[in-house]
Amino acid sequence: MSAVLYSLDNGVATLTLNRPESRNALNLDMCEKLLRFSQEISNNDEVKLVLVRANGPVFCAGADLKERQGMGEAQVRERRMKGFAAYAALEALPMPTIAVVHGPAVGSGCEIAGACDFIVATPEASFRTPEATRGTVGATQRLPRILGKRLAKDLMFTGRTLDADEARDAGLVSRLVGIDFLEITLEEIKATILKAPPAALRLAKRVIDQGVELDPKGALDAEIAAIEEQLASGQWMGKK
Repeated sequence: MSAVLYSLDNGVATLTLNRPESRNALNLDMCEKLLRFSQEISNNDEVKLVLVRANGPVFCAGADLKERQGMGEAQVRERRMKGFAAYAALEALPMPTIAVVHGPAVGSGCEIAGACDFIVATPEASFRTPEATRGTVGATQRLPRILGKRLAKDLMFTGRTLDADEARDAGLVSRLVGIDFLEITLEEIKATILKAPPAALRLAKRVIDQGVELDPKGALDAEIAAIEEQLASGQWMGKK
């Protein structure tokens, strides 16, 4: 059974974490599948939106510690680097990417969800990064950029759980909807995004991601460059 399922329907690609018997714990196979499918999606102009979901009651319980048992130092390093590559590939997708979190996201689960452009969650969702309390290092870069370093340190140093309401208030979750309304909400989001010009969405995503890493002048220059690129393409609002 594949650790990640990939489907494409009317411009919407769905990546589904598919190890429910292991609470969708991240293993090497899942890393490799996320990386491969993300690369395929990135090169597919038919894809306008990506959803990242999970089978079972848990979004992702973190790294598969059972797989790590008996691994040597080199194997552990390889597995960790594959995880980083998978998160980076998700984050680098040029089209909008949404994580749909309906249960606990722990460690690697936070990384996967945080690598997406935004998170739609149900009240059953929760987020936790207990790596340091377990004697390892991970999830130290993406979350501080989203949550701020103080809250990220609180989560990391204490291993406490951020519930869905707190995650929304902190800016990690963009939309919090009841499970009965989840699919309706997703359909509304899909309809809006699929109607929008894909090139404009990709440019907007690129400039936002670039801009937050730049000073104000550099960020404005990036937006102006994107505007020039759009004008040169002949695809701008109001063009007859």
